[in-house]
Amino acid sequence: MNTEEQIINQTKKWIQDVVIGCNFCPFAATPAKNNRIFYRVDNSQTIKNCLPNILEEVIRLDNDTSIETTLLIIPQGFDAFNDYLDLVTMAEKLLKKYKYEGIYQLASFHPDYLFAGTNNGEPANYTNRSPYPMLHLLREDSIEKVLKNYKNPEAIPKRNIAFAKEKGLLYMQALRDASLI
Repeated sequence: MNTEEQIINQTKKWIQDVVIGCNFCPFAATPAKNNRIFYRVDNSQTIKNCLPNILEEVIRLDNDTSIETTLLIIPQGFDAFNDYLDLVTMAEKLLKKYKYEGIYQLASFHPDYLFAGTNNGEPANYTNRSPYPMLHLLREDSIEKVLKNYKNPEAIPKRNIAFAKEKGLLYMQALRDASLI
């Protein structure tokens, strides 16, 4: 098992090489460059144990405006994508329960991410395939500000899928897997 420092460094490399490098999220470069992303490794292996940590990270965002966004990296316990999706569902319910819906948005990444209606071998899944299961907490107001100055943001997913398909499965796999080295 990798140390927390190794896991964070691998995640940072994935952010730099894949998310920013492929321009999958055109808004990620500035917070990364300005060190405004908080990385936390959560060794919880159950939903019950992970949910309080999600709430802690939301409270951290509430109290520290120098943090733009948080990546909660969960290297154990959610290897199966369906188990991970259960966690995502419960995390979204948690945000709603504590009245954070509309304040924070949850994005999801997993090594075996599978968009609905796709199969495992489609390169487009690599737009959300990360080195580890992780939950990404984003400030809604920051997203809204950035979107005001971004032309045609609804085209981002289609552009990302086209890019991944053009590069192909082996390229996308190698790119993601290079972050684990």
